[in-house]
Amino acid sequence: MQDMASLLAEESMKEFNPHEVIEGTVVLVNRDEAYVDIGYKTEIPIAKKELAYPEPEAATDVVKVGDKINVYVVALGGENGLILSKTRADRLVAWEKVEKVKEEKQIIEVEILQVVKGGLLTTAFGLRGFIPASQIALHFVKDLNEFVGQKVEVEIMEADPKKQRLVLSRRSVLEAQREQKREEALASIVEGEKRTGVVKRLVDYGAFIDIGGVDGLAHISDLSWDHIKNPADVLSVGQEVEVLVKAFDPETKRISLSIKDTVRDPWFDKAEKYPVGSYVKGKIVKLTDFGAFMEIEPGFDGLIRMRELSPKHITKASEAVSVGDEVTVKVIHVDMDNKKVALSITKVQQDAEKAEYQDFLAKQDNTAVTIGDEVNE
Repeated sequence: MQDMASLLAEESMKEFNPHEVIEGTVVLVNRDEAYVDIGYKTEIPIAKKELAYPEPEAATDVVKVGDKINVYVVALGGENGLILSKTRADRLVAWEKVEKVKEEKQIIEVEILQVVKGGLLTTAFGLRGFIPASQIALHFVKDLNEFVGQKVEVEIMEADPKKQRLVLSRRSVLEAQREQKREEALASIVEGEKRTGVVKRLVDYGAFIDIGGVDGLAHISDLSWDHIKNPADVLSVGQEVEVLVKAFDPETKRISLSIKDTVRDPWFDKAEKYPVGSYVKGKIVKLTDFGAFMEIEPGFDGLIRMRELSPKHITKASEAVSVGDEVTVKVIHVDMDNKKVALSITKVQQDAEKAEYQDFLAKQDNTAVTIGDEVNE
């Protein structure tokens, strides 16, 4: 009777096929495996390596008694009649999720497990994922070990269930974030405003400066009020500077910056020290067809036109002065709009002659009064 009952029970049992996914109930768990009831004649053990990926330290870390889980029928036969795997069942569901995530271009978070040849190993939805070294950052990373243990956001580059190939990219996420930040930064730019920036790169013709997620170019002529030959003479990469937004083209997204325009032109401070009518001594630094330039002080020159070089008629500046001569001049005009100072040597001579003549007249007047007084006496 018992044998007959057993036979009837076996006939009423479900039929199982390889590669199908069925639901079971966890009835027993120990460190190395979990036993699952799927309606078969006996509970089927599942080794911990087939419970989760990566393999857990203990089966109890993954499931507990009473859990309803999906399992994959790997094959029929074997010691227990069936070979089951939870990881393979999870994998089928995971690939469906992966394909949906990829199609919708969603961003997911993964943890970096280890460094492997050519990149980094991670998991996504329980699947083995690979991040190529070129896709981990915006720049070249010499030592990938710094990412191990980190949780990073990635996008799915390639998903192939047949080849069990899942390739992820963190770089694409960073590029999208950078572009969003750039667009936000561009939208906030106002010509004429001052901003704090960081020098990113120096080139022969100027400096590229980050002003909050977007780079602008400060031409070499806009770096300093003084004439410089190399941007490195006044700036260094990483230096924080204040800049003025000179111009912004929304179409080309080009930003023109100036550092020198954030401070007052020192020329005006110097010009205020030499008002019209004042006398100053300086050195002749250059001769031209229309006169001579005199250095009033370093970085501040004035022009002595031909007619102001000598009271005599001359056709060349060299007839009156030479480079290196020290002369005394009078400031006769200061053009603040065009930043020009006009000087005169002849005015100094004329003023000296006039002063001498006035002194002579004063002495004559004093002498005349003295003679008259003597006559009256």
